[in-house]
Amino acid sequence: MEVTRIRALRGPNLWSHHTAIQSIVSCLPPEDSIAHLPAFEARLRERFPELGALQPTGHKDTIAMAHVLEAVALGLQAQAGCPVTFSCTMPTLDANVYQVVVEYSEEAVGRKAMEMAQAVCEAALNDTPFDLAAALTELRDLDEDVRLGPSTGCIVDAAVARGIPFSRMTEGSMVRFGWGSQQRRIQAAEIDSTSAISEAIAQDKQLTKRLLAAAGVPVPAGRAVSDADDAWKAAQEIGLPVVVKPLDGNQGKGVTVNITSEEALRKAYAVAATFRDDILVERYMPGNDFRLLVVGDKLVAAARRDPPKVVGDGVSSIAQLVEQVNKDPRRGSGHSTSLTKIRFDDIAKECLANQGFSAESVPLKGQRVNLRNNANLSTGGSATDVTDDVHPDVAARAVAAAHMVGLDICGVDVVSDSILRPLEEQGGGMVEVNAAPGLRMHLAPSFGKGRPVGEAIISMLFKNGQTGRIPLVAVTGTNGKTTTVRLISHLLKANGMRVGMTNTDGVYVDGQCIDTGDCSGPKSARSVLLHPDVDAAVLETARGGVLREGLAFDRCDVAVVTNVGSGDHLGLNYITTVQDLAVLKRVIVQNVSKHGVAVLNAADPNVASMAAKTRGAVTFFAQDRHHPVMATHRAQGHAVVFVEEGNLVAAKGDFKHHIPLSKVPVTLGGSIGFQVENVMASVAAVWALKLDWATIEAGLASFSNDNDNAAGRFNLFKYRGATVIADYGHNPDAMAALVQAVQAIPATRRSVVISGAGDRRDQDIRQQTEILGEAFDEVVLFEDQCQRGRKDGEVIALLREGLKGAKRTTESSEIFGEFLAIDTAMDKLKEGELCLILVDQVQEALAHIAAKVAAS
Repeated sequence: MEVTRIRALRGPNLWSHHTAIQSIVSCLPPEDSIAHLPAFEARLRERFPELGALQPTGHKDTIAMAHVLEAVALGLQAQAGCPVTFSCTMPTLDANVYQVVVEYSEEAVGRKAMEMAQAVCEAALNDTPFDLAAALTELRDLDEDVRLGPSTGCIVDAAVARGIPFSRMTEGSMVRFGWGSQQRRIQAAEIDSTSAISEAIAQDKQLTKRLLAAAGVPVPAGRAVSDADDAWKAAQEIGLPVVVKPLDGNQGKGVTVNITSEEALRKAYAVAATFRDDILVERYMPGNDFRLLVVGDKLVAAARRDPPKVVGDGVSSIAQLVEQVNKDPRRGSGHSTSLTKIRFDDIAKECLANQGFSAESVPLKGQRVNLRNNANLSTGGSATDVTDDVHPDVAARAVAAAHMVGLDICGVDVVSDSILRPLEEQGGGMVEVNAAPGLRMHLAPSFGKGRPVGEAIISMLFKNGQTGRIPLVAVTGTNGKTTTVRLISHLLKANGMRVGMTNTDGVYVDGQCIDTGDCSGPKSARSVLLHPDVDAAVLETARGGVLREGLAFDRCDVAVVTNVGSGDHLGLNYITTVQDLAVLKRVIVQNVSKHGVAVLNAADPNVASMAAKTRGAVTFFAQDRHHPVMATHRAQGHAVVFVEEGNLVAAKGDFKHHIPLSKVPVTLGGSIGFQVENVMASVAAVWALKLDWATIEAGLASFSNDNDNAAGRFNLFKYRGATVIADYGHNPDAMAALVQAVQAIPATRRSVVISGAGDRRDQDIRQQTEILGEAFDEVVLFEDQCQRGRKDGEVIALLREGLKGAKRTTESSEIFGEFLAIDTAMDKLKEGELCLILVDQVQEALAHIAAKVAAS
């Protein structure tokens, strides 16, 4: 068995809405059915006992090794604790070759699981050992390393529940919510509106105390010190007992509390100095340690934190008791679990010594032994939820402290005997204010109920039901995609929106090109959605990107499918028929929002049938309003767009709006049929987005067939009294549409300049000139340097074959070089003639044509 072409599908894809690892699996003939491999399944289950059934109960289908690989890869992730459920294996046209798709929750884990699954299958096949326990441990550790921690994870979960899209910006905890101009960003429990100054204040504990005191919040007396001698001096000024800690520390690192002697203070100073140079000495406040979480202007959670401790059983030593406690599955080595393992380090041993214990001491049964004087979860402490016990005055003081420092999300540390009474009544105070506070003590406390702190943070970021989304239109099809994308973008811009657009020419934001080349894939789409100056996105969605990586978005507001024709990359990546291509292109239709609209070509049966696969509404378009699909849809009260008596008509129920095609320049008064279809699709899309009709009509009137609006899309030039048309058509369906369009333009003689895309099938290249030979008097064939994998002369030979038996073409020539071919054709033009130039290098060829026109 050979596993190749492993891809990560990072968004909705041909197979499912799930993220997944896809691979091509080639099996040897005996591996095409494990029934041919005696004892294989038994050996497999010896190595992976938890593996589920290889097929549903009652089925007796042939099980190939590729199916086994799928089941093992999914099972390994499930056993490692990953929330995955989807997988499938599909045969290809090649014998014993399969496409295997397995869901993942973390890409690195999914890839590793696929690699391990292959190792399991080979071990069972060859009867060699496989260490399942070690493999699962490796997967779990990898999952813990790469997945979001509990603080960031709970915020993401809350966003998903609200329908807010998210994406990780780094491998760490920086996450973006929403798209374009509506996006917000967080890093762990810190949000984008928190200023660096506020964070710096929170890190400076001395400055924080001064600000809190100015706000009337009780704080412990203390000051920064320069060395151990100064620390002892400060302790005498304040009065013992005291606390020593780094001035800008976190997670309790370097903190020693309840210091009662000079010797203990100097040791504490040395410990703190290992973490920071600036040290703070302040009065020790007896009582319990509370953490209050403030989000915006509300206290949303509170917890009492207790130091790490063990309880004696009269038999075990303290070291053994710590080992037993650390076996709790809730305790991990970092911050990804609800509790952290107790650190049995020098600080813990010092704390034991102060209580008269050592690591080997055996406490009495029921005796509690603290292993730290401070109560941070990061050193093994525990938390008890006390949210419902917080006195209103204490809550108000916590909110005031957060506001004084300037933190949107703030962890306020309080020391007092109780949280039930005001701090002043019991001599309590606020000892610290923390930016980016840890949330796990509130999510899964050791005791008490968890609090929805993630929801509170998301509600602060996105108010009044906002989802952070911007209008998103996805456009696909065989022909007309780029013109439709450009026209929709133009209409949205006319509505005052800053539009992010991707197409085969580049990436555009508010009219400015920020990237060039074929940018119709998910990478370019993500760039647009990430851009903060984008109010609406219009994304050309090509087949290649969907196959390679899936969609760049979870769902769209409008999906437009212009048509599905032959010759568009058929035969590549196991897409061999028009029906296969339609299934692939309908992925955007399947991922329309339930409140969105699919805009579909009613005259194309492959497109019209997609209506059954969308969650949203459907708007059909076709020039013929009497088409059965159109008539039925309209009779049912649904939206349609059609042509009637020279007008484009949008109708739904009793509503009907007319736009004269004479006022839509791109259609040349309605004479260019494929442009009329592009306009209908575009109007249907912006109608679905509720643009007003005056804006739509003004936008249509200002969009014409020029190089600026639609480069390479039926661009018209006048040259020495002749008509020159430049277009990027490159498949048989495009040729047929172009022939129909140019026949509507009077001409005494017609010529065409064409090459062929080498990555098409032979018959698709050949068919293009078969069509053109019926409509043009002269055909100029050219070949350039980029043949897309073909040998020199191979494409021209196929084009030449297509011209055999041509009814109209009487003259043809073959030229190397696109610009030379253009010059050859244009230099022969006479007044009243027409030349169609099928450009390859779009921008360069158009510039060349424009220069010749200007020079004439």
